[in-house]
Amino acid sequence: MDEIEDVFVARLMSSDLHTVTPDTLVEDAAAVLLENDISSVLVVDDGGSLVGILTSTDFVDIVAKSRPKAETTVERYMTRDPITASAQDDVSAVAATMLEHGFHHVPVVDGDEPIGIITTSDFAAYVSSPESVSA
Repeated sequence: MDEIEDVFVARLMSSDLHTVTPDTLVEDAAAVLLENDISSVLVVDDGGSLVGILTSTDFVDIVAKSRPKAETTVERYMTRDPITASAQDDVSAVAATMLEHGFHHVPVVDGDEPIGIITTSDFAAYVSSPESVSA
């Protein structure tokens, strides 16, 4: 397979973002995931800056450590200060970072503001699409 060269995060990322705040209840965050058929939400502060991420995997931890419906907030389980990418980052570097850390989701930011997210599914879709090999 050809290497992915000169392909930037902006080409693969989703810009259809779903966000919650640190004080959102985990059951409300779970509803956002289920209603939108997504596997993560970005956690933003009142100013819209990225402060964390909550993924479907975190819900295993939530169920294991707390009573369901215990009015627990997202802040308790979110990954704080997640590793991020910019829209101009090379996708191969982001993929390497994801593999190194075992991540499935990387928020894409412009400064502190989330503008997108790139996931393992985005890489799979890119590799499987007929136009993925550049001339």
